[in-house]
Amino acid sequence: MQDRTEGQIATEPVGLITAKVDGFVDGFFYQLPNILAGAALLVAAWLLGRLAARVTRKVAERRGRPDLGTLLGSLVKGMLIVVAILMTAAIVFPSVKPADILATLGIGSVAIGFAFRDILQNLLAGLLLLIRRPFRRGDQIVIKDYEGTVEHIESRATYIKTYDGRRVIIPNADIYTSPVMVNTAYETRRAEYDVGIGYGDDPASTAKTFAEAMRGVDGVLSDPPPECLPWELDGSSVNLKARWWTRSARADQVLVRARVILAIFEAAKSRGIDLPFPTQIVLFHDQTEETDGDRARQREGWPAGEDPPRPRSESAEEPSHPPGSGS
Repeated sequence: MQDRTEGQIATEPVGLITAKVDGFVDGFFYQLPNILAGAALLVAAWLLGRLAARVTRKVAERRGRPDLGTLLGSLVKGMLIVVAILMTAAIVFPSVKPADILATLGIGSVAIGFAFRDILQNLLAGLLLLIRRPFRRGDQIVIKDYEGTVEHIESRATYIKTYDGRRVIIPNADIYTSPVMVNTAYETRRAEYDVGIGYGDDPASTAKTFAEAMRGVDGVLSDPPPECLPWELDGSSVNLKARWWTRSARADQVLVRARVILAIFEAAKSRGIDLPFPTQIVLFHDQTEETDGDRARQREGWPAGEDPPRPRSESAEEPSHPPGSGS
């Protein structure tokens, strides 16, 4: 009797394990249609998301907005997959209701928002940039200390290629909240350069000479015509401001500027116009003259007053050693 009881006790755990396994197997085969339906739904949502993303990109590219199409396509694909996951969970687990899942996601979205605040901020800024289009792919912009050509705008950042061949990645939130100069927003742009001439030259005729020289430069637009204006009376020169219009691209700006400067230099050289360099005049004196300190007679400094003071030195006294005596 005792041996039979011990045998029954030994076989009970095995029976429990077998019952559990049988229950899992039966449950799996019972849920197998739902699992297959959920898997099929996920695959269909993934394929439909890819198709929707491709169609969105194609439509955006036809309208000249490839970056916006890429971003919207990714968002549409992601939303379809999320909806498919919720529906699959409701199919595989009938006790789970989509409303409960959405409520859970609503509570967790606050924590997710704080954790991914920068990512969501850049995403929203990128979406607004792509919709409003203050600049587009291929534009040349200046943002903070960076200048270059916009390669493309993504959901997180904007890629800029500098003129010396480097890539700068700037977060969209920084671009959206900072001043941006779009150099190629218009087809043409004005450039200028200051030229100093000597005070012995005629500013009016020299300005006409330089303006005529700029008109023959390749790349300088005739409408509006180039002009040269007397601009400033500097310490050693009369400054003229040469202004001209050309195409907005960086390459045109650089090349045309070099041609304009060379044309102005050649015109000044051929007409004998002085292009002076800055000069300074320094006066030295040893403060031994009789008038030094006498405000009524000295040659520099303040003007004479009504009651000038006496000189700093005694004018009546003769120097004991004449200048140049060497003693």
